Amino acid sequence: MRRRDVLAGVLALAASPASARPPIPNHGTPRDLLSPPFVDGDGRDLTLADFEGRVVLLNIWATWCPPCREEMPTLDALQARLGGSDFHVLPLSIDRAGLEPVRRFYRETGIRNLDLYIAEDTRAMLALAVVGLPTTILIDRIGRERGRLAGPAEWNSPEAVAQISALIDERKQ
Repeated sequence: MRRRDVLAGVLALAASPASARPPIPNHGTPRDLLSPPFVDGDGRDLTLADFEGRVVLLNIWATWCPPCREEMPTLDALQARLGGSDFHVLPLSIDRAGLEPVRRFYRETGIRNLDLYIAEDTRAMLALAVVGLPTTILIDRIGRERGRLAGPAEWNSPEAVAQISALIDERKQ
C-alpha cells in the first residue's frame, strides 16, 4: 500500500462521525500506565490504583471540547449498562475552572450515571501521553493499558460493548 493511500485512510477515519468509528484499538501487549493524581466530586484524592480489580474506561475530556461533549451521553449509557464491581467509566475532566462547569454540563445534558473526576490539565495530559481530546484508554483489572483511542466514539455501540465485555470477562491474571 502506498504512503498516500495510508494517509488518505487515516484522514477518512478521522473525518468520519463517531457512530461510524470502530471500537478502541487494542495493543498487542498490555502497557504499563502512569496515573496523575485526580479528585472525585466529593474532593477525595485518587489515582488509577484506586480502581484496580475493575476494568476501567478512562476518558480524558473537557466541557469546552465539542467532540467530548458529543460522546458523553454514550459514556453515560455505557456506565448504566456495564458499570458495577467489574467495570467503571472514569470521565476525567481537565477543565481548569474546576468541578462546577462539569457539574453544570452533567445537569444540562442529563448525565446521571457518571461520577465526577477532575485533574490538572498539563499533569494529566503528560502522565497519560494525551495529545488531543477526547482520548480514551481501556485499562485492565491490574491497571495496564490495553487500548487507546484518540477522538470521539459511540461507547454504547454493540461493538464497543462487546469489546469491553470481553475484557471484563477475562480471567484475572
